[in-house]
Amino acid sequence: MKSIRLWPRSLQGQVLLAIALALLVAQTISAVLIWKEQNHRRESNMVSSAAFRLLGPMPDGRRKHRDDDERVPPPFRLEHSAKPIQRAGEPRLPRVEHELAEVLAAQGLYPKQVIVFERDPRTDLPSLQFMQRHRRELAAFSNEPMPRLVIASVQTGTGQWLSTRVFTEGGELRVLAPLVGQTIVLYLVLVGTMALILRRMARPLKALTRRVEDFAGNRTLDGQLQPDGPEDIQGLIVAHNAMEARIAAMLDEKDVMLGAIGHDLKTPLAALRVRIEAVEDDVERARMAATIEDINRSLDDILSLARVGRPSDPLEPTELSALVADVIGEFEDMGEPVELGDTDRIVLPVRATWMRRALRNLVSNAMRYGERARITLAREGREAVLRIEDDGPGIPEHEIARMMEPFTRLEASRNSGTGGTGLGLTLARAIADQHGGTLTLGNRRGPRGTITGLTATLRLPVG
Repeated sequence: MKSIRLWPRSLQGQVLLAIALALLVAQTISAVLIWKEQNHRRESNMVSSAAFRLLGPMPDGRRKHRDDDERVPPPFRLEHSAKPIQRAGEPRLPRVEHELAEVLAAQGLYPKQVIVFERDPRTDLPSLQFMQRHRRELAAFSNEPMPRLVIASVQTGTGQWLSTRVFTEGGELRVLAPLVGQTIVLYLVLVGTMALILRRMARPLKALTRRVEDFAGNRTLDGQLQPDGPEDIQGLIVAHNAMEARIAAMLDEKDVMLGAIGHDLKTPLAALRVRIEAVEDDVERARMAATIEDINRSLDDILSLARVGRPSDPLEPTELSALVADVIGEFEDMGEPVELGDTDRIVLPVRATWMRRALRNLVSNAMRYGERARITLAREGREAVLRIEDDGPGIPEHEIARMMEPFTRLEASRNSGTGGTGLGLTLARAIADQHGGTLTLGNRRGPRGTITGLTATLRLPVG
């Protein structure tokens, strides 16, 4: 099961996500502080309202004006009782109790006990009747459809309990709703603006990335990339242009040098080939001719490996199965033991000449060391997979990686009939890299773990 990647890969995405997370943290901290401030203000209002009503009675429990009690709406009247009116399970508010006790003490009223608790107004008959009959009056105390009901009870010196009800706003939604709206606006403005700025900054970086990829695959590009974006990125593009020009000049010098080497070596080799015809000993003449051919083949491999990075022929859509069949047909015409297995019809852009060269090298190696070659072609996901199998002794595991290096052979002999020039696999891998693919070697094992042959796997991207 594939893991979900939450962190974006692009620079623009990472910066935007970092800004969004920072903004979320800042807004969360702001919401907590504002909520605490609103909660403190609400508690202060509760304490003030409850203290104002409780301070009406005299210390002996009598009211200064009994007629005032009749003019107060029922939920806000003082309720006299012999014991607390708190019900089981109703939560108390210790901090409000402490503040209320301090306010009452400052006004000269020292109750024996102070209890402040919450109650569901729908379960409190006086509050419920008041909310049903006096909705307009209630709106002056709270804008919430269902306000919170807080009851404050104090025990006087005579042991009697005085209780009053206070309506207060819920507060949470009223505080969070503006913050949520503010956060959304900040996200749209800040993140949107940053997205535009980062897009402008990332555009030259993307262009530079494409340029590097094209240069790595082709190495022959027209013109140079124009500096764009901030000064730092412009400096990077200028430095890249200078490096690209330097590499191109070095590659051109290398091509000129290799062309001169090829001409200077092949000309005397051709002259030697003519002169050995004067040798009367047929055996000696054949040995000399074989040596000259070995030198020619090595020289061709060296020049091909040097030119593979700068191909002159373009990529063309090619049916890979037909190309494989043509190469196998060449070996069959020479009577070589090759076998073409299952092949899928796959069309992809390749340089046919170089791909033929890579396939010939792989098949030749399979027949040289494994006596025969079996070739299959299949589509696996978004890759065309070409496998060349042989029945040879394989390669020691610790030597497989080294076999891809130039002039590397397992045999110490310089005989081309057994060891070759040591450039076949190197050239095949370079051609695979040129097409954006890979070449790997792996031993094929039997039921008991014994090596039964070697498999060369050439993978090329499709599409």
